[in-house]
Amino acid sequence: MSDREQWGSHSGFVLSTIGAAVGIGNIWRFSHVAGENGGAAFLLIYMACVVLVGLPLLIAELSLGRRAQGDAVSAFENADGHGYWRYFGWICLFGATLILSYYAVIAG
Repeated sequence: MSDREQWGSHSGFVLSTIGAAVGIGNIWRFSHVAGENGGAAFLLIYMACVVLVGLPLLIAELSLGRRAQGDAVSAFENADGHGYWRYFGWICLFGATLILSYYAVIAG
């Protein structure tokens, strides 16, 4: 048996991922921006961006995480034989910290 934590169900993981992807920004300003920018036309462009940009990034992140089974820095470090990608892992970690600090201010 693995000592790593695991999700209890597939649906719990999917719902948690969707909740994180939607984020506070979509709830906070989405209706206002959609109303001011043409409603349906804005929604079509938004959904196209989500599918064309967000979905490939989500698949890449899940694939890399499943393969490495470690943190962001070690996942990128193990993806490359030379270890040069570990710097990108640190950049991702720093970016996530900045985003979470922004969300904490907005939620407060």
